[in-house]
Amino acid sequence: MRRRLPALLNDRPFRRYWAGQSVSLLGDQISLIAIPLTAVLVLHADAAEMSRLATAGLLPALLFSLPAGAWADTRTHRRRVMICADLGRVVLVGSVPLAYALDALTLTQLYVVAFATGTLTVLFDVCNTTLFVALTPDDRFIEGSTLVHGSRSMSSVAGPSIGGALVQLLAAPLALVADALTYLTSAGFLARVAPAEPPPATRTKGHLTAGLRWMLRSEVLRATFAASATVQFFNFMFHTLFVLYATTELGLSAGALGAALGVGAVGGLIGAMLTGRIVSRIGVGPAAILGYALFPTPLLLVPLADGPTELVLTLLFLAEFGSCAGAMIVDIALNSLEAAIIPDALRSRVLGAFRTVAHGMRPLGALTAGVLGTAIGLRATLWVATSGAVLCLLWVLPSPLPRIRALPTRPLPAEPRPDPTPSEGPSPVP
Repeated sequence: MRRRLPALLNDRPFRRYWAGQSVSLLGDQISLIAIPLTAVLVLHADAAEMSRLATAGLLPALLFSLPAGAWADTRTHRRRVMICADLGRVVLVGSVPLAYALDALTLTQLYVVAFATGTLTVLFDVCNTTLFVALTPDDRFIEGSTLVHGSRSMSSVAGPSIGGALVQLLAAPLALVADALTYLTSAGFLARVAPAEPPPATRTKGHLTAGLRWMLRSEVLRATFAASATVQFFNFMFHTLFVLYATTELGLSAGALGAALGVGAVGGLIGAMLTGRIVSRIGVGPAAILGYALFPTPLLLVPLADGPTELVLTLLFLAEFGSCAGAMIVDIALNSLEAAIIPDALRSRVLGAFRTVAHGMRPLGALTAGVLGTAIGLRATLWVATSGAVLCLLWVLPSPLPRIRALPTRPLPAEPRPDPTPSEGPSPVP
C-alpha cells in the first residue's frame, strides 16, 4: 500500500501536514453552510443582516493580508503562529454552539466570530505558504500542490453535504462543533512536524510593501496577479446573483440545484488528479493558461441555460464540472510556480499583497452585481460577469507564462532585474 501512495505521503512530516490541512479544509466547508444557516434559522436574519455577516468574513483579507504577510516574514517560527491561529479559531467557532446552548447567541456575536475567524485565517494562510515550501522538496512542488488542492476539492464536494446533514440532525449552531474539532485536529498535526523554516527577514525601509513591489517587477507574477484579480471580481459578481437567478428565473428547487452543483464539483477532483500529467505533457505555464481558460469559460452556460428543467440542470452541471476542473488546474500550476520562484525572505509578503488586491475584488464584485442586477436584470448581469471573467486571458497570454515549461531550479533574487528577459525551462523565471 505504501508503494501505491504518492511519494510525498511516504514522508511522515509532509503526511502530517497534509492530513491537518485536509481536515481543516473540510471544517471550513462545514462552516460555510452552518454559520449562514445559524443566522437564518436561529436568529432569523434578513437580507441586510446576511450581507453584513458575509462582509464581516471577507473584510479581513482586504484589511490585514498585507500587514500580516509583512509581520509573518519576520517570524522565526511560523508553524507556531499557525498553531496559535488554529487554537484561536477553535475558541471562536466553539463559542457559537456554547452561546446557543446558554440561549445567549446573537447576530453581533456571529459578526465578531466571522471577522475574527477571518483575521486568524489570513494569518494562518500567509504563514502556510512558507511551511509548505519548507516541507516539500523542490522537485515535488507539483505533487505537493496536487495533494493539498485535491483535498480542497474533496472538501468542496463532501463538506456542504456533511454540514447539511449535521444541521439536519442537530441544530445549525451545534454543527459548528465539528468545525471547531477540525481546527483542533489541524493544530495537533502541525505540532507534530518540525521543518527547518527559513530565517526571518530583517525589517528595513519599505518592509511593508516590499512583497507588492517585488511582485509588480516580476513579469510572470504581475500577469497572474492581474488575471486572478479579474477573475475574482467577475466571479463574485456571478456568485452573488447565481442562486437568486437559478431559483427565481430558472425555477429550480434548492434540492435540485444543490445536487447538480454537488455532482459537478467532482470536476475539481478530476482536475486535481490530471494536473500532474497535464504539466508533464505541455509544461507548467501552458497548464496554468489552460486552467485560466477552463475556469471561467464553462460558466457561460449558466446565462445560456433555458428550457426544460432537465436541460437546465445538465447545463449547470457541465458549467460547474468544467469550472471546478479549471480552478484546480490553475491553482496547482500557479501554487507550484510561486513556490519555486518567490524568495523565502519575501514569501509571506508577496502572498499578503496578492490576497489584498485579489481578495479585495470580491466585495467590489458583489457590490457591482447588486447595482447591475437591479439596473439591467439578473440574466444580463450574469452575461457580463461570465464574459468579463474570460478577459483574464488577456493578461497572461502576452506574458512569459505560456513559454515556461519546467519549474525553475531556484527562486528569483529578492531584487529582480528592472528589465527582465523572458526565459523558459529550468532557468529562473522573470
